[in-house]
Amino acid sequence: MKQYQYIILRERPELKNTAARWFHEKWGVPKEAYLECMDNYLDGNTEYGWYLCLDGDKIIGGMGVIENDFHERKDLSPNVCAVYTDEAYRKQGIAGKLLNMAVEDMKSKGITPIYLVTDHIGFYEQYGWEFLCMVQGCDPEPTRMYVHY
Repeated sequence: MKQYQYIILRERPELKNTAARWFHEKWGVPKEAYLECMDNYLDGNTEYGWYLCLDGDKIIGGMGVIENDFHERKDLSPNVCAVYTDEAYRKQGIAGKLLNMAVEDMKSKGITPIYLVTDHIGFYEQYGWEFLCMVQGCDPEPTRMYVHY
């Protein structure tokens, strides 16, 4: 099995622009929004981090932790966001390892529980996430909110 490198953005801050562009290409959220969150993290204004998986110098997976992932429940914070693994690299446990990194990093800073919104059923439960409730986001239909303690 191929070895990938898992990093926290503070370990490789020079990847900030590449990472912001990568997330923008995957999710369509403006690159500037990612840069603002990453700058706040890199400048020490927040402990809500960014986590990447690299194959050589190429980003193949990533996620962040932000205050709110576009839903009305501002009390359910912080949120894992932008979970993505490039299609060619799926089913190798990359997203799960990144999720565990984020949970452990937040716990080490006393930040618990953490939340995420998703339409997936069955994936996040494998990594200790529990369904909490339905929340209203940007879409007309409510989406699933998960929690990790």
